[in-house]
Amino acid sequence: MHGLSPQMRACVDACLNCYVSCLSGFSGHCLVVGGPHVEAGHARLMLACAEICRTSAHFMLLGTPHHKHTCAECAEICTQCAQDCERLDGMQDCAEACRRCAESCRAMAA
Repeated sequence: MHGLSPQMRACVDACLNCYVSCLSGFSGHCLVVGGPHVEAGHARLMLACAEICRTSAHFMLLGTPHHKHTCAECAEICTQCAQDCERLDGMQDCAEACRRCAESCRAMAA
């Protein structure tokens, strides 16, 4: 991650960690448990969260100033995903990854 500030490196790491947490959490936990874990709204939110995290990391690694826009959206979606995951059993790790990512992306969007 040449040329990135320590703050941006930390944000890339938080985004990629959240991407992994949401995608693997959905495929490895939610699909197995079923019920409210696979309701359409929750599924879409988790998958959208994973994708915006991946995209935000990608934009920061590219060095484009547009990362501020993706990071702002990422912070919003991660916050919603964390709230939704907290209402379901076994989703605490995902919720925490989302909260860390939201906080880091909020700072990058400023």
